[in-house]
Amino acid sequence: MTTPSEGGKTPVIDASVHIFSKSNKDLRSFMREPFKSRGFPDYEMDWYGAPGGEYAPNTEGERRYPGSDPDFVGQQLFGDRGVDIAILHPMTRGIMPDRHLGTAIAAAHNELMVTRWLEDNPYADRFRGTIRVNPDDITGALREIAKYASHPRVVQIGVPLQSRELYGKPQYWPLWEAAAEANLPVSVHIEVGAGVQFAPTPNGVPRTYEHYVSFMALNFLYHHMNLIVEGVFERMPTLKFVWADGAGDLLTPFMWRMDCFGRPHLEQTPWAPKMPSDYLPGHTYFIQGAMDGPGDVEFAGEWLEFTGKDDMVMYGSSYPHWQLNELKVPAAYSQEQRDKLCWRNAAELYGIDVGAGVGAQ
Repeated sequence: MTTPSEGGKTPVIDASVHIFSKSNKDLRSFMREPFKSRGFPDYEMDWYGAPGGEYAPNTEGERRYPGSDPDFVGQQLFGDRGVDIAILHPMTRGIMPDRHLGTAIAAAHNELMVTRWLEDNPYADRFRGTIRVNPDDITGALREIAKYASHPRVVQIGVPLQSRELYGKPQYWPLWEAAAEANLPVSVHIEVGAGVQFAPTPNGVPRTYEHYVSFMALNFLYHHMNLIVEGVFERMPTLKFVWADGAGDLLTPFMWRMDCFGRPHLEQTPWAPKMPSDYLPGHTYFIQGAMDGPGDVEFAGEWLEFTGKDDMVMYGSSYPHWQLNELKVPAAYSQEQRDKLCWRNAAELYGIDVGAGVGAQ
């Protein structure tokens, strides 16, 4: 691992860059029949549109769909924003009623990302990729992992936050086992498009976008707690999950509750014999986004230490979405916490060598 030199600028790994096809026609050029002619929702066809628009200003260039042009995105990330390495996360269309169509859409995004972003552009050596798989189609998902797992710039697989079951359930285990065997973390991200999904809260559908965004992050914790109590991390000790839409700030109080309940009831889960919080280190990572607290306050560094969160957080911009996250490290962070957020945790997770690049502010 290369570390920044004395007095050098802090390297930056942007662990959450969202990429898209240029258009539906462009995406269909990577698909084959019978799926190429099928209907599926546009990226922006969802129930909760951001009030000010889906994308940050100046991310579309001249008549480009935001996040669709590697040259333009590379210039904005590496030239304008001072990023050293960017982890790409293709946005697909959610869970489709037809699982085979869902897999075909994911496969098209994978081919688009690998050929257009990871291989054939001036910034390819600074991009790393997320292979999208459909958890509703385990056979198709395993096929995608086998196809791309050996690619030198593929660093993780990606599944949607919206799912039909909690991700600790046994039907998903072959997928997680394949990810662990390939040494690829599993990244979970809120999906775009109006796919088939349950209400975003356990008690129904919120009224506004603001409510949706606030509540939706809790679903990461539902999945993660289920992975722990179902014994997935005990069964697969090298498996790693990245919760790519934030919510790391919610982890500590929930883990306190899990440990308080788990201590006297460990005999009920012999397949997961440790305290719940003991399954966090080495398995759990969060992208720290623009909406995660507590912000630049005097206790920010102390809060980051609770539950070992400083070993779990990674900076992610969510480029080009409206919540584009400027990297402003809280003043109360120690230099070690700063390094972990900006680059070190991501470099260790994804096996990336980072030298003294353009610095964080």
